[in-house]
Order: sequence, then C-alpha cells, then structure tokens
Amino acid sequence: MMEKYISNIQTPKISIAPMVDKSHRHFRYFCRLMNKDALLYTEMVTAQAIINGDLDRILYFREEEGPVALQIAASSSEDAYKAVKLAESYNYSEINLNCGCPSDRVSGNLMGAALMADKNLVYEILSAMKEATNKPVTIKHRIGIDGTDVIEGKNNKIIMEGYEDLLEFLDTVSKARPDRYTVHARSAILKGLSPKDNREIPPLDYDMVYRLKKDFEYLNIEINGGFKTLESISDALTKVDGVMIGRASYEDCYLLANLNRINDKNAKIISRGEIIKSYIPYVKEELEKGSNVHSLAAPLQSLFQGQKGSRKFKQLLSSSNVKKETLVEILNETLIVMPQDIL
Repeated sequence: MMEKYISNIQTPKISIAPMVDKSHRHFRYFCRLMNKDALLYTEMVTAQAIINGDLDRILYFREEEGPVALQIAASSSEDAYKAVKLAESYNYSEINLNCGCPSDRVSGNLMGAALMADKNLVYEILSAMKEATNKPVTIKHRIGIDGTDVIEGKNNKIIMEGYEDLLEFLDTVSKARPDRYTVHARSAILKGLSPKDNREIPPLDYDMVYRLKKDFEYLNIEINGGFKTLESISDALTKVDGVMIGRASYEDCYLLANLNRINDKNAKIISRGEIIKSYIPYVKEELEKGSNVHSLAAPLQSLFQGQKGSRKFKQLLSSSNVKKETLVEILNETLIVMPQDIL
C-alpha cells in the first residue's frame, strides 16, 4: 500500500534537469538571467566524490543562481548520509537522489537507474538522506528499467515494466517519504544503449505518469522527458505538479525566458540583448578568477536558435574564436552586428 503523506515542499512549475557536462554553475547563472522562478539542478555528483573531494570545487555556487537543488548518486545509505551531511553548509534548496541515469559507468556501480532494481536499497538511501538534513529530499527515477546483470553476482535479467511494476517500486520507496517524485517518462535500458540513446529510443509514456498523479493525488509528481515547447509544458501542468526540462534548455535556451508567461501571461520577457548585457559582467569576473572560457561561452550557443542571424552568431562563438582575451569582445560585437529587432 502506497505510503500516504502530504509533503510541504513548494514545487516550482518548471525545473531545469541535472545534465552531465551541461548543468554547471555558469549554465545555471545564465539560465537564471532568463527565468527567476525555475528550480535549477547541479550536475549529478556521486556521494563518493563529495566525501573524498574538494568540497568548494564540487559544491560551490553563487547566491544569484538560487534556488538550486543538489543531485547525488549513491550506492549505499552510509555514503548518502555522509555526502548530505557534508553538503549541509552549502545553501542548496533541496537534495535529490538520482535513480534515472542509465550510463554504464554509473549503473555498473549500482547507482542511477540501476538502483531501481533494488527498491529496498533506494528506501534505505532516501531514509538516510532525510536523517542527514532538514531540507527537502526528492527522487528522480524512470518509469521502468530493463536491467540485465545490473546486480553483481546475479546472472538473471531484471525487468521492471508497466504500471504495476512501477507501483511495486514506489510502494517501498514511498515509506521513506520523499518530498517529490520526478518521473522520467521513459524506461532505462541498461545494456546496449548509450545514455544519449536512452534519452531517445525508449518510447515516452506520459500517460503512465499522469495516471500515477491521478491515482495518488497526494503525491508530489513532476514529469520529465521530451518537453520542448511552451504549449506542451502548459498542457502537462494541468495533469501534474511540475515539468522538468532537459535538452530544450540548451538546444533552444530562450524558451526559458518565454516560460515566464506560464506564471503570468502578461509577463515582460527579457530580450536577448539584455541577456547578453547582463551576462558580460559575470563573464569578466569569472575570467579574472580563471574560469574556463569555453564553459562560459557554451550556454550562449542557442540564444538565437531559429532566428535570423543565428548562423552568424554561432560563427562568432566558434571554439576557434573564443579565447580568454576575446570572449567579452565577441559578446560586445554581437550587440552591434546582430539584427536589432531580435536583440
């Protein structure tokens, strides 16, 4: 029987997914210029990296980025507890457990989506995380897994598919009372598909997630997977509590500015020119600190996606042009050479 409880967490209508090599702090700062309300996530960080690593390098973020959620991957409750305790001194708004990453490197260590093969372990890890912090603790998972040989020493094929299997998983997990369930509406295939293919080949099943919210209205449920337009996001928000956006946030980043109209149809949308002007002082400051110039330039790449002048902009920001001594100059030049009607 699903644990019935009411979470007091405030769920934003929009969040920006944790994405490896994308959701770094420069990307988050850039996103925040366009959207003040979305919840932003770190990249997935392993508990072991937090326990054994340089905490400031791994966990530091600027106050202007907030609210930011820390996502961790863990394979034991002990590691999860230690990692969350160490992260307590950083001002994350919530802590999220990754049960959705399908990469071999992660699943091979019984983390990410592979964790779904052991629902009791997921319960133990979530319980340890909740013991370690008073902040909200959330979980991101798939609707199912095809996990051949994901558990060491077992040569069986572990398959979790269909609504009843999902409920069986959640029946145990819910006893830890996670504050939100972010459900990626695809199964994860843990053998034979790359992480990229796992974002595209397994079919989306939004209806399973919508059914979950309808059957268990008291659960706080956010949906993830393939949302790229204001219309599709608005429709999903009539059925669940929130929508997590992934690839669209870097393939067509100006969508984030337009998403302000979800909360206020008459909201004044920041212009592309204003975004660039606001980003330049940050770039200057971070370059002086020694930040990587290509990481600073990367979030800008799709700012003019689908607009006239897009090709010219991408040429200006090509890796051969972008250097520590040229990036600010390029951004200032953009404000001059790009069509004024789209700036």
